[in-house]
Amino acid sequence: MTNSIAELEDADCIFVIGSNTTSSHPLVATRIFRAKEKGARLVVADPRQIQLALKADLYVRQNLGTDVALLNGIMNVILTRNWHAQSFIDERTEGFDEFRKVIAGYPPERVAELTGVAASDIIQIAEWYAKAKAASIVYCMGITQHTTGVDNVKSLANLAMLTGQIGRESTGVNPLRGQNNVQGACDMGGLPNVYPAYQAVTIPDIQKKFQNAWAATTLSDKVGLTIPGMLSGLAQGSVRALYVVGENPMVSDPDVSHVKKALQKAELLVVQDIFLTPTAELAHVVLPGTSFAEKDGTFSNTERRVQRVRKAIEPLGNARPDWEIIMEVSTRFGYPMHYGSPAEIMEEIARVTPSYGGITFDRLDGPGLCWPCPDKEHPGTKFLHKGRFSRGKGLFHAIDYKPPAEIVDAEYPFWLTTGRVHVHYHTGTMTRNSPSLHAEMPEGHLEIHPEDAHRLTVRQGDRVRVISRRGEITAKVSLTTRVDRGVVFMPFHFVECCANILTNPAHDPIAKIPEYKVCAVQIEKAA
Repeated sequence: MTNSIAELEDADCIFVIGSNTTSSHPLVATRIFRAKEKGARLVVADPRQIQLALKADLYVRQNLGTDVALLNGIMNVILTRNWHAQSFIDERTEGFDEFRKVIAGYPPERVAELTGVAASDIIQIAEWYAKAKAASIVYCMGITQHTTGVDNVKSLANLAMLTGQIGRESTGVNPLRGQNNVQGACDMGGLPNVYPAYQAVTIPDIQKKFQNAWAATTLSDKVGLTIPGMLSGLAQGSVRALYVVGENPMVSDPDVSHVKKALQKAELLVVQDIFLTPTAELAHVVLPGTSFAEKDGTFSNTERRVQRVRKAIEPLGNARPDWEIIMEVSTRFGYPMHYGSPAEIMEEIARVTPSYGGITFDRLDGPGLCWPCPDKEHPGTKFLHKGRFSRGKGLFHAIDYKPPAEIVDAEYPFWLTTGRVHVHYHTGTMTRNSPSLHAEMPEGHLEIHPEDAHRLTVRQGDRVRVISRRGEITAKVSLTTRVDRGVVFMPFHFVECCANILTNPAHDPIAKIPEYKVCAVQIEKAA
């Protein structure tokens, strides 16, 4: 997030797109509700009528996978009506002329045909957002989980720069991370192309820096594999072993049938987790990690806030904190690691990670610190890009709309999209082990519009077969107008009713994130 969560309360306009905020990030949703109480305008764009849409001043339901077209249409209106921030553009950005040429091809009338959103609504969103004193964009995986996910995010950045709605309080482009420490994992180098703090593995000086810090004779300068690449490598035999820590690809990854075949080809599959997940059931070795309550450390949340985690109980059974397990595995492989505590690890992080340079355990007794926090006198950074962008000038990207990788046809006439529900969390590793949460929603379901259900001669609670080009599942029908005609929705938390058996592994060419949010399916009543 460029800005902090609390700042949402003081925004004049909040544009939520691709985020089911009340279900996935309820505390953030609370801030949005408070902003509404203070008079902020709320715009929600989502193919599904989520709860937040009911509170919106304007809700629009764009066709699946048409976010770039919608955003380009909004920016076309802003430019043609001179609502853009020309002085901000001149002083702080580059690439504007090429961007403007592309945007000229997206008048609201054309965009209405592509997206299903009325031209008048596109104009209204443009006016409210551009004319607000402080407008915030909030998005989540409804934006990123597409083959055009990077284009979607860049388009949101274009919109913020076009109007100067960035680099100030209560503005910005604010992604909500999918789990509580995803941000921290990325910050610490949990990506295939960077060391901690996004320092590229391909830069010789950076490589040398970490070789010295870790007393390593050599470190690779090659960019590694993403999850799709690892699984493809297993299937093809170029990857022979996989070590999975706190991840459950047998539920979370697309085309699960392919995932299972790939994992079964591994010569060695190690899974480190707190429960015996469907992925762990396939493992040769399972290493029992600890829950948040059994360890010390930090979480870095979606607003870049680093907070302490304090051990409440001793680890149960044979479980051990993840850092201890990794340290011992590394030592047995021939690279000794010697850390006495998470505090020592945090001290090393501060030495090698510029944005965490001033963060130590003794500074995290209060509400935590938001990075960048480069030294011990620094108070942390509330919002980013004040005065200048981290790259110098902000870069406009000229982006054309591209359709999803898979579209509906006569054989597969329904659009399927997936997401979360408020009761369960990610793959259900924890929430489905909670008796009360399991009782509230014990199984998955398929949301379908009543008119579509009538044509299929199915009723509430009936079971249907949902079939894609990759596989099929059986699910219970839930009739609702939250989805449009021709569109169905499934939560992905349930292994017995695994939506990701159906989803398309086609992925964004840059981020490699699969297109979970759009695929084509057929539906028939189960016998």
